[in-house]
Amino acid sequence: MYDKVDKRIFRAPYHVAAITFVIIGITLSGIFVSTLVLNQSHTAMAQQEQSIAPKDISFDIDNMTFSHHMTSVNGIQLHYVIGGHGPPLVLLHGWPETWYEWRHVMPALAKYYTVITPDLRGLGDSSKPLTGYDGKTTAEDIHQLVAQLGYKQIFLAGHDVGSQPAYSYAAAHPTEVKRLVIMEYIFPGFTPPQLEGKVWWFPFQQTPDLPEALVDGKERTYLSWFYHNIAANPSAITQADIDEFVSHYSAPGGMRDGFNYFRAFPEDAIQNMNYSKTKLTMPVLAVGAGYIPAFGGNVTINYALYGMQKLAQNVTGVKVPLSGHWIPEERPDFVVNMLNNFFSGKPTSETSR
Repeated sequence: MYDKVDKRIFRAPYHVAAITFVIIGITLSGIFVSTLVLNQSHTAMAQQEQSIAPKDISFDIDNMTFSHHMTSVNGIQLHYVIGGHGPPLVLLHGWPETWYEWRHVMPALAKYYTVITPDLRGLGDSSKPLTGYDGKTTAEDIHQLVAQLGYKQIFLAGHDVGSQPAYSYAAAHPTEVKRLVIMEYIFPGFTPPQLEGKVWWFPFQQTPDLPEALVDGKERTYLSWFYHNIAANPSAITQADIDEFVSHYSAPGGMRDGFNYFRAFPEDAIQNMNYSKTKLTMPVLAVGAGYIPAFGGNVTINYALYGMQKLAQNVTGVKVPLSGHWIPEERPDFVVNMLNNFFSGKPTSETSR
């Protein structure tokens, strides 16, 4: 191929060749600068979505008023929803969801508590940094939010990956959490032997870059597998609900940051092992699903309880009948009664019915 190149281009006068190379250099430099600026713009857009996120907007759920807010914490912008009155109750969502996963339980709980439901960093309408998805960092996000709101002590509940910052918050600030609830979470470093190697999406989603590339443009298909296959009642998350979740996860950085929570598992495992040297002393409720198709149907072990028994002294386990992984959506009435009973100090046996 190279033999056919017109060799006269190499015999051009020196000044012509020099000018040519200058022009080429300027062109390449322009492309490089343009690309750099464009990449920086994309990064800024991904990290500063708070500019288009809901802010200070009130809305009602079942005649109970809540409102959207944005605030600066721990170097990021955090979106949260708040409503109700009474002692503060912080609810931390899981993956692949947002604050919206608590929509069915928020109104009833808001009659007795000031309900605070943040979007975890990188998810929902919170900003999307490239780092900081380990439990210690995400817990500090929430701790700074609580401090800004003026609360010294809280009730705290986490579901799925929201359970890691919930536990890390309680471990780092044990006197500031009255009671802790953990739902449906396998704690890194404390995985039940029965589940070793059986949760295929953990290693897949921990793989750098590849999952994002494979699901790009197919976010709804990929995420719907989870909404349907780890639920006992798939209709609990409607198509409209899926639209709400997918609209956030398909936004720039949404899938990446969701996967980053799983990529933080090795760091979480080290942190959890260190935290476990001083077990939590506040009452802890560890909640597990009763039926998950992807795990073969009836769930024989409460893996949230398995981990918390190694991390806390005063732990009670509850398995939710007729529910899969999405407990707040599949059994909201059960969850409301369970949390009200537990936070008010009623015998835990009442919550397990």
